[in-house]
Amino acid sequence: MRKIFSLLFAAGICPGAFAQIAGDVININEVSRIEKTLSADDMEGRAVFSAGIGKAAAFIADEFRKAGLQTPPKGDGYLQTFTVLKPKYLGGSATVNGKAFDEKNVVVITGEPDFSINEKSGYEIVRIGKGTQLFADAFGIVSSGKNKLVLVDTSFSKNFQRLTYFKRELLEAKSNTVFLLADEVPSTFEIRAKHEITKSTLSNVVGILPGKSKKDEFVIFSGHYDHLGIGKPLNGDSIYNGANDDAAGTTAVVMLAKYFKALNNNERTIIFAAFTAEETGGFGSRYFSMQFEPAKVKAMFNIEMIGTESKWGTNSAYITGYEKSDMGKILEKNLQGSVFKFFPDPYPDQQLFYRSDNATLARLGVPAHTISTSKMDSEKFYHTADDEFETLDMKNMTEIIKAIALSSTSIVAGTDTPSRVDTNALR
Repeated sequence: MRKIFSLLFAAGICPGAFAQIAGDVININEVSRIEKTLSADDMEGRAVFSAGIGKAAAFIADEFRKAGLQTPPKGDGYLQTFTVLKPKYLGGSATVNGKAFDEKNVVVITGEPDFSINEKSGYEIVRIGKGTQLFADAFGIVSSGKNKLVLVDTSFSKNFQRLTYFKRELLEAKSNTVFLLADEVPSTFEIRAKHEITKSTLSNVVGILPGKSKKDEFVIFSGHYDHLGIGKPLNGDSIYNGANDDAAGTTAVVMLAKYFKALNNNERTIIFAAFTAEETGGFGSRYFSMQFEPAKVKAMFNIEMIGTESKWGTNSAYITGYEKSDMGKILEKNLQGSVFKFFPDPYPDQQLFYRSDNATLARLGVPAHTISTSKMDSEKFYHTADDEFETLDMKNMTEIIKAIALSSTSIVAGTDTPSRVDTNALR
C-alpha cells in the first residue's frame, strides 16, 4: 500500500482524495445508468448510418457537456463529423504489359467517379507476398494515405476478391489504392474504373480536458459506440444491443471524463473519444488520428468489452500488445498496492491488438493499447443479439473503470511517458 500512496502523492493526489472522488464519481448507479441507456432497445443496436447511432451520439455529447468538457477544434459541438464515401462499381478495364488483364484480378479503392492511372502516374509499387497476412497488410496500405499499386501474390487468388471489402465505405481522401493479383512488377499498365459515389456522414463524439502545465501533450481515453444494429431474429430478438461490445467501453470513457474533471489536476491534456464505425472498418479512429500530431499523443487507453469478468476473476483486466511499448509496465506499477491487476493479453493468437481502434494510432507510433476483460475464447454473447445489459457484471465493471483511472495516474500527471511503438515491427 505504501507504493500506491507514494505514487498518488507524487502525482499531486492525496490517496484519500482518490478513494473519495473515485467512489463518489465512479459509482455503480451512474455506470449502470449510462450503460443501460446506450444498450437499450431504442438505440436499435447503434449501427452506422442509423437513427439509433445518432441518438447514442447525442446522449454521449450531452454527458460530455454535463461533465464540463471542452469541444474539439473544428467540431460541431462535441461531434467530430466527417464524410464517408460509398462507391458502387460500374465497370472498368486493365492492360498490363500491353495485354488485357482480367478485370476480376483488379480491385480499385478510390473515391473518384472516373479513375484512370498508368505507369507514369507516380504510384508507389508495393507487394503483399506469399505467406503474409493479406487483409492486415491491405488495411495498412489502404490506410496509409498514399497512392499505391499493390501486387498481391497469386497464392491469394481464392481470397483476392474479398479485398472489395475495403470499397464498402471510404474516408473522403485524396489517395487511391489499386490491387493487382500479379507476381511480377509490370513495365507498363493502364487501369480504368468507373464508380457511382454516394456521400454520407458519420460522427465521433469527442470532449477535451485541457492540461495544467503540458497542454500540448495528449492522453486519450477511447471506446467505440457503434455496433451491429438490427439483424436476423433469434428467439424473437433482432436487436444487437452491444452492451459489452462496446457500450461498456463507451460508458467507461464517459465515467473517466467525469472523474478527471472532478479531480481537476491533470497536467497533460486528456481527450475523451467515442469512436464510430469500429465495426465497419475503423473509420472513426482513422479520421480522429488525422486531427492530431502523433508525436503529441503520449498514450492511448482504448477500452473494449469490460462488462464481464476476465479469466483471472474480478478486479483484473488485460492489455493488448503488451510487448509493443512499456505502457503496460507503467500501468502495473501504478496499480501496485491496490486490489487491481492488469496482465498481458492472454489471447495472442486472436491478434486483438490489431482488431480495435488502438491499432490506428499505434501504426503512427503512439503507445496505444486496448484494455479488456473479455474471455475471447469463450465469450458466448459476442456479436449476438444476447449481448444485453442483463448479462453484464456491473459491480466488477465499475471497479475496472476505477482501475483504469488509477493505472493512468502517472501518465496523466506527466511523470511517466510510455515508449513509442515501433511501427516497422507492426504487421
